[in-house]
Amino acid sequence: MTKRTLIIAAAILAIPVLAAAWWLGSPLFLDDEVDEDFPMAAGAVIPDDMTAEEVETEMEEAADEPDNEVMEDMPEEAGPVVLSSGEFADADELHQGSGTATIYELEDGSNVLRFEDFEVTNGPDLHVFLVPTDGGMDESVDLGSLKGNVGNQNYEIPDEVDVSTIERVIVYCVPFSVLFASASLV
Repeated sequence: MTKRTLIIAAAILAIPVLAAAWWLGSPLFLDDEVDEDFPMAAGAVIPDDMTAEEVETEMEEAADEPDNEVMEDMPEEAGPVVLSSGEFADADELHQGSGTATIYELEDGSNVLRFEDFEVTNGPDLHVFLVPTDGGMDESVDLGSLKGNVGNQNYEIPDEVDVSTIERVIVYCVPFSVLFASASLV
């Protein structure tokens, strides 16, 4: 083989090796930040002539107005109800996580999983799983890809999931079957 052929062969082999190295290594030093708002109430209506941002601005301005004394009690509104919550814990010294995982029941009866002040070691193809009591990965529910390894985020829970049976929330690397962080719910 000529020197030129060896260089071409090395270059052809180097491209997939470098791509795989980037896919595996880059999450270790790159953060993917997310900051989602809590899901809007099902009954909230945005007027046709306004955007959600304009409504939010108007509500903030109204909150800055002086308080007026009201003689009658405000009616109690049903709002999101906390069903269970827990703090994230590290899986090991390399795979670390912190923040809170909370399952809420919204006014419309749907359920949502919310991460707050969340941070986890980044990795390739991380997913969020709900693990039932006395269940392993075979019985778990995959809520999809982790939206970001840092920040507040929401995950819709399918209606067929009985949230009363959920014991843990885990962040799991699917291709390598590695646990990154978990939160036991109470």
